[in-house]
Amino acid sequence: MSVANLTAAQFEETLANHEIIVIDFWAAWCGPCKSFAPTFEKAAERHPEVAFAKVNVDEEQELAGMFQVRSIPTLAFMREGIVIYSQAGALQGSELDEIIGKVKALDMVQVHADMAAQQAS
Repeated sequence: MSVANLTAAQFEETLANHEIIVIDFWAAWCGPCKSFAPTFEKAAERHPEVAFAKVNVDEEQELAGMFQVRSIPTLAFMREGIVIYSQAGALQGSELDEIIGKVKALDMVQVHADMAAQQAS
């Protein structure tokens, strides 16, 4: 699957259409972001069942704010509309693959139950 550019206008539709999404928050002036881009694109090729999206923080400040992005690159891993994990800084391809594997392996029934219990207390 290719990497899509994600905007605030497309965000809800993207969430509704993909179980797992990996978002790369970046900017054109960011050297580490540029260096990480090929790694992110190769991971998208290795995981066609996962949606990979890039958010330009200069153009999509609303989305960056929603995810509380403080530095770039920042990666956010979502499953069933829930942010499972977020990390600032570029990752190696193997690290990216490992986190995606863990996100896929999660028991989402338990995750939803844990969230409901947390909100109730």
